Amino acid sequence: MTGAAARRAGAKVTRERLVEEAIAVLDEHGDAALTLTAVARRLGVRTPSLYHHVDGLDGLRHEVRVDGIERLGDALQRATAGRARRSALEALARSYVDFARAHPGLYALTLAGGTEGDQRVERAAARVIETVLAVLAGYGLAGDPALHATRYLRSVLHGFVALERAGGFALALDLEASFRHLLDAVDAGLASTSPGFGERGA
Repeated sequence: MTGAAARRAGAKVTRERLVEEAIAVLDEHGDAALTLTAVARRLGVRTPSLYHHVDGLDGLRHEVRVDGIERLGDALQRATAGRARRSALEALARSYVDFARAHPGLYALTLAGGTEGDQRVERAAARVIETVLAVLAGYGLAGDPALHATRYLRSVLHGFVALERAGGFALALDLEASFRHLLDAVDAGLASTSPGFGERGA
C-alpha cells in the first residue's frame, strides 16, 4: 500500500470522499475505469464496505453525476455574477469549457440521460439552466426562444469541447483566437435574432 493509500485508509469513508475518489478515477482514466473496486482501492478499504454508502456502482455513478452537475452550476453562477450580455456570455462559455477541460470524465457523466423524474438531477440541472437563462435574458430572450437558444449554446460549447478533447483542432492555428471568433458569432447571432430566436421564419 502506497503512502497516499495508507493515509486514505486511515480516514473515515464518507459520501463526499467516495465521490471525490470516483471523480479522480473518471478524470484520470475514463468512464470504463470507474468501478467500486477501483474506488475502494484508492480509499484503502474493502469493496463491500462501499455498499454502506452507495447502492452499488449505479448508485455511485448517480451520486457522482449529481455532484458534477452541481459543480458545473456553481461554476457558471460564480462566473456570470454581476455580468450582462456579452460579458456574461463569455464568462459562461469560458467557465463551461474550463470545467470540461478540468474534469473530462466528470463532464462526460453529467451529459448522461435516462434519469427523467430523478428529482436530485432535475434540481441540479435547473440551477444550470437558470444561469443560462439569466444570461440569455440580457439579449431579450425568454420563454421558448430562450430554451431554443439554450440548446443552441450548449450544442456550440459541447461541440468545441468534444472536438478539442478528440484532437480535432489539428491546424496550426491559435485555438484561443478561434474561441473568441466563436463567441463573437454567438453574441452576434443572439443579438440579431432576439427576441424571436428559434421561431421559424424569423
